[in-house]
Amino acid sequence: METKIFDFRTNLNEEELKYCAKCLKEGKIGIFPTETVYGIGANALNNEAASLIFKAKNRAKDNPLIIHISNFKMLKDITKPPTKIEQQLIDAFFPGPFTLILRGKKNIPSKVNAGLKTVGIRMPENEIAHKLIEYAGIPICAPSANLSSKPSGTKLEDIKSEFMGKVSFMIDGGPTKIGLESTVCEVIDGIPTILRPGKITKEDIISVVGSCKLDASLFKESIATPRSPGMKYKHYAPSKPAILIYSPDESLLLKLIKEHLKPKTAIIGSKEHQHLFSKYQYFSYGKKNDLEEIMHNIFTILRKVDKEDIDYIIIEGVKKEGLGLAIMNRLIRSVSFNYLEK
Repeated sequence: METKIFDFRTNLNEEELKYCAKCLKEGKIGIFPTETVYGIGANALNNEAASLIFKAKNRAKDNPLIIHISNFKMLKDITKPPTKIEQQLIDAFFPGPFTLILRGKKNIPSKVNAGLKTVGIRMPENEIAHKLIEYAGIPICAPSANLSSKPSGTKLEDIKSEFMGKVSFMIDGGPTKIGLESTVCEVIDGIPTILRPGKITKEDIISVVGSCKLDASLFKESIATPRSPGMKYKHYAPSKPAILIYSPDESLLLKLIKEHLKPKTAIIGSKEHQHLFSKYQYFSYGKKNDLEEIMHNIFTILRKVDKEDIDYIIIEGVKKEGLGLAIMNRLIRSVSFNYLEK
């Protein structure tokens, strides 16, 4: 398959974007940027097109896809009327890095919702993604553009080789703004429940509807049928063995990191600690209290470290609060739950 690459890093070409939209409408698949990470998209109402995503990513068939929309007519066409609380969440967080699990209509193909009666819906605010969907005139199902189990792509150059010849087009929109996948939320028994944390935090949701809880599976392995992406399968992972270490006591944190050092170890950690490990390959994810910076950098760093001549990776964790909750959710899965906290 020929893969056409379009460079929209400085200018969005409307005609080229319309070509990409036409490809999606015809049942082809392609890669495009959103404000969170890059996505690999297909016509959400076409079972055959959706199956191409699973093949390209080597994705498990019971892992549902998130549907991206550009307007509220699309929402009405594929979901049943939202409840009062669901509508409040839609009003507050659409468009943006927020996915809401809603009751789906029967026109959603089984490949897309993995046979569930619900479906995850998101309206991206990224101009390229939003216009692409609008030009296509159809909802687009789009998981993160990465081979399954690997870190999500926040720059096209990180994922280009993985999908060349597997997709009809790739749109380069430069580095994504956020760098972490959307928050996924489902209203269960009248209470918004975060199934996958992201930029929209528990505190943000509470400020809108007054309550929010975290799903029990956020920091442990699950064998149940996943209700959203990121709940069951190993994800965001480098190929090298890795451990995630965290302690609120900085001296204990550094002691634990030093105890786990091996001859060919790479360390991913805060800028403040870099000078303490000059004998090792050290990759700074940013200042330890700048969670926005860490969130933006973490997937790119995981991919970069994986290319180095090392045998082991140590990752310095952060506090599980606010954005730190989403960062730690991804990092714990990236190390296959090999996590040490004291």
